Amino acid sequence: MISISDLPAFNASLNLLSTIFISMGWYFIRHGAWRRHMACMIIAVTSSACFLVGYIIYHAHVGEKSSGYTGWIAAVYFPMLASHVLLAFVTLPLVILTLVQVFRRRWDRHKRIARWTIPIWLYVSVTGVLVYLMLYKWFPPGV
Repeated sequence: MISISDLPAFNASLNLLSTIFISMGWYFIRHGAWRRHMACMIIAVTSSACFLVGYIIYHAHVGEKSSGYTGWIAAVYFPMLASHVLLAFVTLPLVILTLVQVFRRRWDRHKRIARWTIPIWLYVSVTGVLVYLMLYKWFPPGV
């Protein structure tokens, strides 16, 4: 069983998994392998949804973790965190809107929206992993 203290690492792993499968899905669709694209995107959406549940559970129990960063670390961390959070709010509706077009079989709309969704979703997934690494592994507060 996963404890609350395990959730940040678990959530970062889910973000990494999403990053890998978003990238693979993007590669496959650009090479005409739509079935492989679809399989990868199902895994990416599922892992992102599981991440979101884990994130909400963790922050409902623990709250926000203060970094206490100063200097060059703060100069890197806070802009990255701010862009990550702002774009994360955009990502969820974009992913949903992109999926709705799939369910409606509106492929042109799906493709047009996905051109925005994929790079933003990738950025949010990658920066999510980087935020975790900075906060818990590379520069943990108080160490």
